[in-house]
Amino acid sequence: MLAMVSEWLWWERLWLPANVSWSDLQDHEGRVYAKPSHLYAVVPCALCLLLVRYLFERYLATPLANVWGIRDRVRLPAEPNHILENYFCSHSRADVRSLCKKTSWQERRVQIWFRRRRNQERPGLRKRFCEARCVCVVHLSIYLLSIYLSIYLSYWYYLLEMGFYLSLLLRLTADVKRKDFKEQVIHHIATLTLLGFSWISNYIRIGTLVMAVHDSADILLEGAKIFNYGKWKGTANAIFVVFTILFMMTRLVILPFWLIHCTWVYPVELFAPFFGYYFFNIMLLVLQMLHLYWAALISRMLYKFIFNKVLWDDRSDEDEDDSDPPKKRNHRQSHMNGTGKSIKKKTWTHKRTDSQSRCQLSLAGAHRWNIIVLQRGRYT
Repeated sequence: MLAMVSEWLWWERLWLPANVSWSDLQDHEGRVYAKPSHLYAVVPCALCLLLVRYLFERYLATPLANVWGIRDRVRLPAEPNHILENYFCSHSRADVRSLCKKTSWQERRVQIWFRRRRNQERPGLRKRFCEARCVCVVHLSIYLLSIYLSIYLSYWYYLLEMGFYLSLLLRLTADVKRKDFKEQVIHHIATLTLLGFSWISNYIRIGTLVMAVHDSADILLEGAKIFNYGKWKGTANAIFVVFTILFMMTRLVILPFWLIHCTWVYPVELFAPFFGYYFFNIMLLVLQMLHLYWAALISRMLYKFIFNKVLWDDRSDEDEDDSDPPKKRNHRQSHMNGTGKSIKKKTWTHKRTDSQSRCQLSLAGAHRWNIIVLQRGRYT
């Protein structure tokens, strides 16, 4: 059974054109070709990068957050309530009024509980800063080292890039969970599939170009996050503008109109289309669809930055305000009594009737008569 699966998996027509076989990719005359066995080191490389990230966040990023004065917002914990906790853990939408009856709480108290409970699940500012700092430094180091090593051997670029994306995929559940979580999973899986397929099929040159196009903009995004969390608004804004220009040029111009164009047009001039040809290009189109989605998010961030002067990652969730909304206050000047409390004047908002007017006139006349009597000393 395993032999049949292995034979089908490594069937030449899946990976190679009709006029090429695995024997043509054997090392000979000093030429060294890529082999599937070279990718065995990807998993150990990913585990080493996870260890490096942990040590970096613990001993470098966290002390730097203290130096920059980055503090988490004080969050009030939600009151223990197993009924609301069960509804919170489930994905169903519960009626607030029914929960009020079950818990004997007021509607406002139930809403505040859910807001506080959601805030407890959101990562703090320090965690976001440490993650962005670590990803930026590690990604930049891998990018520079891989570019240097790829001059002599492209294997190191593939190994470090695949190990990096595999480490990101393994850390997705522990990292800051953003709104594009599913898109990130699809992106990482598609990237690992493309890199592995291009290495096995010896599409190394085009694979190296795709990696270089992707890495050039991603590093700037993490750098903008670092300075934004550190309240370096000017530096963060400048890096974000450069990142936006570079992202649009590399992901929406160079990748589709140069690289994908080359993979679609030029190979059919040499050999007939085969399964690997369609598979490789379809995966590139999947990445391009994700780029269009992220380009829409970046455009919305850029619009807010230009017109509202606000720079914020639309993929991140903000903390919800769990306090009562402020009441509308009348800011007109009011007379103060001896206790410092304002004395509200009674105003009539409805039309007075004749009987009410006669009653008030009689009361006013009696009051004046009492004053006159007191002044003449008739009361003893």
